[in-house]
Amino acid sequence: MELKKFVTKKTLIGLALGQFVSLLITSTSFSSSELSRRGFNAPTSQSFFNYALLAAVYGSVMLYRRRSVQIKWWYYLLLGLVDVEANFLVVKAYQYSSLTSIMLLDCWVIPCVLFLTWLFLNTRYKFRQLIGVAICIAGMVTVVFSDVFGGDLAGGSNPLKGDLFVIAASMLYAISNVSQEFIVKNGGRVELMSMLGLFGAIISACQVAILERKELENVKWSTGSVLPFVGFSLALFLFYSTVPTLLKVTGAAMLNLSLLTSDMWAVLIRTFAYDEMVDWLYFVAFAGVVVGLVIYSIPTKEELESERQIAGQDDAQSRSSNHDLKDKDEKVDIEGYSPQDHTSTSSSVDPKRSLMNERINERGLVRKF
Repeated sequence: MELKKFVTKKTLIGLALGQFVSLLITSTSFSSSELSRRGFNAPTSQSFFNYALLAAVYGSVMLYRRRSVQIKWWYYLLLGLVDVEANFLVVKAYQYSSLTSIMLLDCWVIPCVLFLTWLFLNTRYKFRQLIGVAICIAGMVTVVFSDVFGGDLAGGSNPLKGDLFVIAASMLYAISNVSQEFIVKNGGRVELMSMLGLFGAIISACQVAILERKELENVKWSTGSVLPFVGFSLALFLFYSTVPTLLKVTGAAMLNLSLLTSDMWAVLIRTFAYDEMVDWLYFVAFAGVVVGLVIYSIPTKEELESERQIAGQDDAQSRSSNHDLKDKDEKVDIEGYSPQDHTSTSSSVDPKRSLMNERINERGLVRKF
């Protein structure tokens, strides 16, 4: 069976966008780690500039288009609150629990997304897709076992508190992702980004003023701390800007499955950029997650037939539109014809023919079109 029957343009776009956002998340992790190493522990402040940038860029686009908001404002307020607190909780969890526990518990977002999309968006998953999800999670669990056998056994200062933070953050991320999928398919990408940025910036500013004011006062700003701060904000801005497109193409489940590879990308960067040795299980896990993503993304026969029908309808509409436009042009040419125009045009070419046309006109032998 030919490969093109399984690998469609939509599948390739979904896989490529998924790995792009995964790399962006990896870059935010490196930037956040560098900031933490320099003593900057203000997670909400880092997110604030991302939300402000979203509001400024996409809000300007909305004002230029003069388009009214399609979804009620209070819905965006709740979405902004959920998104801000999810980012806050997952960063705070690193202060109390180990990296191994966070990586394992972070997978809880996937079954939450599957359940919410099934319940609220009427998404029905095929058995093949569930197998792909299971393979992705198995790959992630392999990474955790590699950390355990490699000596990452640090429990953290308060493991139970950190684990609860991760579980709560995973559920909030699931709510945020599913809500964004609904909005982007009903309200539009620009509206989602501008309103999420607006309310996210307002909520973040209030939280910074309450919880992180002293942290910001004690920060000693330098080039070494400003660059990772700016890099974090830009990477997160690109991440948020790309996510709605991925949600529209593949859905929230594919987004979270793709993000599982972010830890593997981090391992590859540490291996080749910093010459750090890693366990071979990381590469097995990475391959497993990639295989799971491909299995999840392969369209069914019904989906392929539906895409062909839609493509055929689009081609038929395009041909019909071109045919109607051609008929309209011919009608305009015929209705716009006049003997005087024909005579004038002919006279500029041949004076004798012009004189003959004048005599014909005098005898009333002009054709009626």
